[in-house]
Amino acid sequence: MNDTYQIYLISDSTGETLDRIFTAIKAQFKNINYKIHTYSFTRTENQILKILSDAEKYSNAVILYSIVDSNLAKHLANTSSKKKIPCFGVLGDLILSFSKLLNQKASHEPSGQYALNEEYYKRIEAIQFTMNHDDGNLVKEINKSDIILLGVSRTSKTPTAIYLANKGFKTSNIPLVNEKSIPQFLRENPRSYCIIGLNTEPERLVDIRKNRLSSLKENVGGPYTNLEMITKEVNNAKNTFRKYNWPIIDVTRKSVEETAASVIKIYEIYKKND
Repeated sequence: MNDTYQIYLISDSTGETLDRIFTAIKAQFKNINYKIHTYSFTRTENQILKILSDAEKYSNAVILYSIVDSNLAKHLANTSSKKKIPCFGVLGDLILSFSKLLNQKASHEPSGQYALNEEYYKRIEAIQFTMNHDDGNLVKEINKSDIILLGVSRTSKTPTAIYLANKGFKTSNIPLVNEKSIPQFLRENPRSYCIIGLNTEPERLVDIRKNRLSSLKENVGGPYTNLEMITKEVNNAKNTFRKYNWPIIDVTRKSVEETAASVIKIYEIYKKND
């Protein structure tokens, strides 16, 4: 028997929600072999029948779906049941529960989270701002930032900033070479902005930097990857953050999502005390 599970992710929108949910699910199981079959913008019964015709070829197909049209969702669930294919909806019960709680009918509109409303345009603006203010660029405009990230090279500043931008936060990031590399007006007004230091363990940073140089086919030697130099660099960064009383996040064993969640929590506290 083939022990590779055929995971069918069926969505009436982009499929991003489903992808994230399955990523969270599979993280709970160490030994699982699977192959993903992704079907986005599935909005007709004919589309569903074609997908199920493919799925029933396998003895271990599993369906995970996110469809807000209740009639279409029922059709998928009922047809899957007849074909004896395990099928799990991720939104139906939640939408129904919230509908009862809020005492109002759900719109059942596919891609509702991507509506071109004020929140959407705010997010686009934040992404553009963050891309323009990456790696210490346009420092003169940094006062327009919601969040400013500082850190030595390869401490996940850029990916964290981009993730935050997708959440609607205008985020600047500045590489920390030494204390003087921090703009003077930030040093003179350390509590006027939400400034957060990102740091990591030196040994981990050595590996990350060596991998980075290897991917660029460059020499992995030199002070950039020297443990003694990096230890000094990391400790200097910590001392700088402490000097200005800026919160520090250790990103050593954190994913970008986890780091961003910590940043948002700090930002919320900062705004509350502002």
